[in-house]
Amino acid sequence: MREETVERRTVVPGQDDPRVTELNRAVTRLHRELAGYRGQLADRGIAEEELRAVDTALRTGAPEVARLRHSLLLIAGAIGSVSALSEPLGEFRNAVELFGRPAR
Repeated sequence: MREETVERRTVVPGQDDPRVTELNRAVTRLHRELAGYRGQLADRGIAEEELRAVDTALRTGAPEVARLRHSLLLIAGAIGSVSALSEPLGEFRNAVELFGRPAR
């Protein structure tokens, strides 16, 4: 049986980390744009819940790369290909990628 470890990168609360700043900005924008989008989204609640989870992780100062990537997948799947949300979703994806990939 092969063991795999997942790298957990943390950010110490109080430190100025530009990745956290960028991700926070992207989460805020995507949440605002999603709230303003009046079209029907079957999985809107999933996207909103995941955005709240990322926001909570940022406030505790300990976002985990694997969890961020999982949230990105859920949010992207929930939003789908809504062109009105593609730019803020792209910014969110870019901000998540600043944290790197989880180790395999």
